[in-house]
Amino acid sequence: MRDIFSLIKDFQRVKARIDDLKEELRGKTVEGMAGGGMVKVKVNGAQEVIAVEIDEAVLEMGKDVLEDLIVAAVNDGLRKSKDMAEEEIKKLAQSFGIPIPPNLI
Repeated sequence: MRDIFSLIKDFQRVKARIDDLKEELRGKTVEGMAGGGMVKVKVNGAQEVIAVEIDEAVLEMGKDVLEDLIVAAVNDGLRKSKDMAEEEIKKLAQSFGIPIPPNLI
């Protein structure tokens, strides 16, 4: 059985790698889209919306349509960002030999 000091050391190593991963994810982006790409958002791995791009044609469709497309694009981007983060967390866990059951994250 391992002693408490080796467990603490392992925990510190895992925590440092998790902190590194959080910073790496902040630098990675995905793109969410709606309306066939008429509204695009960039979302980073920390689930922060960092940019919005709206095609000029959408502005003529009315406020309600624009609002709906923005919501749809943001939700698409957040979903993709979450998937990206989950994949990176799974890779990290596997590198430490930690099994992660499906649907846990």
